[in-house]
Amino acid sequence: MMKTIIAQLIDDFHERKRPALVARHKKIVLIPGKANVVIGMRRTGKTFFCYQKMQELIADGVSITQMLYINFEDDRLLGFTIRDFQAILDVYYGKYPEHRDTQCHFFFDEIQSIAQWELFIRRLLDTENVQIYLTGSSSKLLSTEIATQLRGRSLTTEIFPFSFQEFLKYHRIFDTPPTIRGAKTISVLRKAIRDYLEIGGFPEVQTLEPAIRIEILQGYIDSVLLKDVIERHKVKNLTAIKYLVRHLMNSPGGRFSVNKFYNSLKTMSVKSAKNSLYAYLDHLTDAYLFYRVPIHSRTEKSRMLNPAKIYTIDTGLLNAMTYRNSSNYGALLENLVFMQLRRHGYVIEYVSSKEGYETDFFARHPIKKEIKLIQVCWELSDEKTFQRELRGLQNAMKGLSIKSGTIVTYDDEASFNNIAVIPIWKWLLSPGIIFPECFT
Repeated sequence: MMKTIIAQLIDDFHERKRPALVARHKKIVLIPGKANVVIGMRRTGKTFFCYQKMQELIADGVSITQMLYINFEDDRLLGFTIRDFQAILDVYYGKYPEHRDTQCHFFFDEIQSIAQWELFIRRLLDTENVQIYLTGSSSKLLSTEIATQLRGRSLTTEIFPFSFQEFLKYHRIFDTPPTIRGAKTISVLRKAIRDYLEIGGFPEVQTLEPAIRIEILQGYIDSVLLKDVIERHKVKNLTAIKYLVRHLMNSPGGRFSVNKFYNSLKTMSVKSAKNSLYAYLDHLTDAYLFYRVPIHSRTEKSRMLNPAKIYTIDTGLLNAMTYRNSSNYGALLENLVFMQLRRHGYVIEYVSSKEGYETDFFARHPIKKEIKLIQVCWELSDEKTFQRELRGLQNAMKGLSIKSGTIVTYDDEASFNNIAVIPIWKWLLSPGIIFPECFT
């Protein structure tokens, strides 16, 4: 019976028309003997990213029949166990025995749904001429888990919601960042960044009406909570974890103290153990919904004593879950800057000086060995706020002996000696990530 189902799935895949894609700014690097693991929050486009790889393979002359795709969350595979994995090989090579002598490409979606799946993948890597691609929800396919289960036999690619450049390409505004930026082009980019800040980058909701978009994005939160946190970790205190999500969504970029939140729950007569709250935060960050940014310090004790700042994966999610007004749009902008740094592989901390000054981002790239300081300020016209942000950045530059800094704003541009003030749309579209020495 299972062989019949697998045969049908293979035939369906081979005759199915491949969907139209917006190419993501990520590439899968193929290394023999290693599985490629694509991880990220639900609905960020991991499966379509694999379709992108399939298109690249076809363009290189690989036949579609040399590819196999199976989604293990397909309802027809209910009851599938580790004993059924061999049936996939039996059926596939039974259909295409000639492919035993050529390299094939096997794509397994949500394979973590099957207990002990890693044993089958290890066997494939050791015995078959196949390149393997695995995708799944981040909480179940974390790179640390993969490294343990496959014993270093994997390479991990993270997929995030659309970047601003991908957003422009999806909406057919600009396929590539415009090099000529006259008044008309700048107006288009300003309109686009407003939309991007509001809609966010989840592919499915890009063209939907606001009410439907908000409903779907709220559903994403429910899905992450249910499938990647509550079910997986057997969380019983649903009230406490929902309060936690709501609290974090309402203060993007804010410092979060478990102790303070625990006391807040007590005042609302919501029972929860402190250790449970620490665990819930771990589960939510494992699921790629939130990110923790620690304080920049040379001592582990200082990092432990000072609360981390918490950011959310997408501004569209933030808008769907909370009410915003002009007074707190700066937090959305800061969240946007954080996610761009995260996409580019920066290790991110915040700086807090003894004098009470704070700088939003101390960004260090582990490969390029770059160290940058970035402050985020909504607009220059708020003189009091801008002077505070400027002093914070100058203090960090002096204390850390860093020669230049950047202030990212919504739409203002200026220069203060070795500090550049640049609007968010320009910063997001610059080659790599723009810093003062990168432009004139």
